[in-house]
Formats: sequence, structure tokens, C-alpha cells
Amino acid sequence: MKTLGLIGGTSWVSTVDYYRLINQTVNEKLGGLHSAKLFLYSMNFAEFKKLADENNWRAISSILCSAAKRLEGAGAKCIVICANTPHKVADDIRLAIQIPLIHIAEAAAKEIKRKEITKAGLLGTKFTMEENFFKDKLSQQQIESLVPDANDREFIHHSIFSELGKGIFTPETKARYSNIINKLVAEGAEGIILGCTEIPLLIKPEDCSVPVFDTTIIHAKAAVEFALSQ
Repeated sequence: MKTLGLIGGTSWVSTVDYYRLINQTVNEKLGGLHSAKLFLYSMNFAEFKKLADENNWRAISSILCSAAKRLEGAGAKCIVICANTPHKVADDIRLAIQIPLIHIAEAAAKEIKRKEITKAGLLGTKFTMEENFFKDKLSQQQIESLVPDANDREFIHHSIFSELGKGIFTPETKARYSNIINKLVAEGAEGIILGCTEIPLLIKPEDCSVPVFDTTIIHAKAAVEFALSQ
């Protein structure tokens, strides 16, 4: 079994799910008392948020590259960034290390294509919804991405940092998300991508009328597939 290198803390709430899902999946595949071999480097989310608000992605890149190199030096055989938004600097990290980085959007795009879906609604931070680092991976698999309107994007972005990342989940916020999802489905979305690792803590597959793609689960499974590969 290969040792995974996880960069978490963005936020710790969803990083807990990564740890659980990775170990749970390894145990399902190997049985007995088997669990994953991994290192976890956990960031201070407040520091990340401040730099993101300042649009200082150079500093974020430097922090993440340093974390990845430390994990590589400790013996990790790949890097798993336990969040969607930090993948904005995934290319920088890939250049800084000699081991693979398992990209969350690449894993999601492969799963969506496997389900033969060609148009999907994308929810996440404004960085994920408005920039191309995630959407480009979908396009490479001939998947068109639909994003909410400006007001809904602002609501989702704010809720991620003011509520979901703090472990706060209210019926009112869930209802607004459901309304946003329904609008995307009405616009032609054949599936919904929960492109922020906190959103699956609020929205479940049974809350949607179309298939849901939980990027946390997809990414964790891709990490386990790597860990157990020959």
C-alpha cells in the first residue's frame, strides 16, 4: 500500500470526512483491520481565507507547495489536497514535487463522463464557479458546466465561509441551495457537482432530482485507488 500525503484544514470540517472515507474505503477493499497509510498536513483555514480575500494566490501557492514538499520528504507517494478551491494552484504544486498530485476536478470529470452526463451544474466558492481551473477539466471531458447567477454565487460563497466551514448547517441555507439547484436543473443541468467539500455536509443525493457528484467522495476514492494500485 502506498502512503498518501493529505493537505487538509481547508476546512477541518471536510478534512474529517476525507480521513474517514479514505480509511473506510481501504478497509472495505482489504477487510480485517486494514486502514490507510497517510500523512496529514493541516493548514490554518483563517490564514488561507485572509490570503484568498486579498487575492494573494502567490502566497497561497508558496504555502501549499511547501506543505506538499514536506509530505513528499516524509515519504508520501502522492499529494491529495482536501478541498476544491486550492486546486487553483495545483499546476504550481505539480511543478514543485516529483510525486503525483491527484486532482479533484480531473477525478470528478472522469466520474461524470462515466455516467454519460454532458452538462452539469457546478456549485462551489466563487473561485471555483467563476474561474477556469475546475471548468477546464470538465471541458476536457466534453462536459459543459452551468453555474448559478451572480446573486446565487455570492450567497453560496458567503455561506461556505460563514456557515459550512464552521460546521453550521441551517434549514434556511439548505432551502436556498435547493432552490439554486432546481434553477440549474431547469436550465438543463443533467447532474449537480458539489464542488466544495463542505457542501456535501449540507446537500445529500436525495435532495436532488438529478445525479449528484460529491467531490469529496470521488476524490477520496481516487486517492484509495492510487494507494492500492500496483
